[in-house]
Amino acid sequence: MAVDLWRTGLLLSFLTLCACLEEECVLGIVGRSVSLPCVYSELLTFVNISIEWRRGSEVVLKSKWREDGNVEICSTNSLIISADAPLTGNFSLKLPTVDPKEDKTYYSLFVTSQGNHSAPLCTVCLKTAASFSSPLLLREEAQGDETVFLCHSSGGFPAPAVYWFINDTHEPPEGSVKTQASSLPHSRLYNVTSHLTANISKESRVSCIIENMYMKETLSSTSYGVRGSPVVRRASEAMWMFSTALCVVVGVMVVAGVFYQIHLDRVSKKKKKQYQHSRPGRGHRRREPDTEETEAMKLGPKETDV
Repeated sequence: MAVDLWRTGLLLSFLTLCACLEEECVLGIVGRSVSLPCVYSELLTFVNISIEWRRGSEVVLKSKWREDGNVEICSTNSLIISADAPLTGNFSLKLPTVDPKEDKTYYSLFVTSQGNHSAPLCTVCLKTAASFSSPLLLREEAQGDETVFLCHSSGGFPAPAVYWFINDTHEPPEGSVKTQASSLPHSRLYNVTSHLTANISKESRVSCIIENMYMKETLSSTSYGVRGSPVVRRASEAMWMFSTALCVVVGVMVVAGVFYQIHLDRVSKKKKKQYQHSRPGRGHRRREPDTEETEAMKLGPKETDV
């Protein structure tokens, strides 16, 4: 009995410690700036102050405020602290951007002057997160009596939880789901792919849910019968877009051809008029021989008859 009580007390203490640590953690969105809060008003009475912000044991920022008002701030990765921190008591540290590798990292503020305090004045836990893309749900070809569904999402952090539901309430049979989450080597963001293989009727509705616990974000995608599957929808949408684009291109070519032909006709008429006005004398001389030849043709037959 005593052992059971001791175990229960130890478990409660552990859960309480975890809850406290969770409350102290600040959520940073990957690629955005975040501020690690630290307010310590007791330093307002000091004249010369030197502080350090440390990430674990690594010093990432040093700052010194002198009695004459000069401020010296030296930091790595462009970390920022307010220049008037000793006047306001706000020693919060601002990170210009959040990296996934800093998940579950602890930052601490130390005073390196006025007695060289060894204990940190503030300790802040940073956890990082990034949103996943909307899940892409595909119905693949059937394998005998079973149908294969594929659910894919990318670009999130940390690794998500994946759930499948059939007709909104029923979980798939045990062993029918295989999920793989892979971390990208350069960004450390996750891509997740999950397969569901089960005997499902064409009328059933299948849903894939991606849950990011850090961000308390839930994304879902649903596939209906074979006719309404995303594969068929995307194919029909692609054909519609292609045919529309083709009609637009043909229409533009026809209109351009008509306008070009009209332009050629106008140019041709203009050249004919210019040619006729530029050579009037020659045209007049051509008429005289025509008249004489006509008269000669008239007289010719009479002489022959005589």
